[in-house]
Amino acid sequence: MKLAEALALRADASRRVEQLRARVIGNARHQEGETPSEDPVALLAEADGVLDSLETLIRRINRTNSTVAVAPEGTLTDALARRDVLRLRHALLTGAADAAAGRGGARQLRSELKMLTELPVAELRARADVLAREIRELDMRIQRTNWEADLLED
Repeated sequence: MKLAEALALRADASRRVEQLRARVIGNARHQEGETPSEDPVALLAEADGVLDSLETLIRRINRTNSTVAVAPEGTLTDALARRDVLRLRHALLTGAADAAAGRGGARQLRSELKMLTELPVAELRARADVLAREIRELDMRIQRTNWEADLLED
């Protein structure tokens, strides 16, 4: 199985657990004299099985991520960490640029004090654009690796 397939299975299992959780909660209590529409004990047992499978899958994914190489970042784990930090850095720069440009602020009337910026908006946006390109390129390398790498056994 390819790593990308395992990632899709992980997402499906996570959604399944959330659906089962909602169904358990919805059927955990009922009025006296009535029966719940579904057996919450059976739903919990089903959720336990899905969670056990999910744990095994996550272990295999993590093991694979820590051994598969993605040039020039190092391992897939290194590349994922790099991508996470690039996304945070991009959000910081775009947020700072938006705030400095006055986006999301109150309207300024002539009688109000003039607002000045301490940040170079154009420079921040240019840096954010460079980061966005780096994120896209790294994400493509990660996705390619996900489809090329075989998932390691447990």
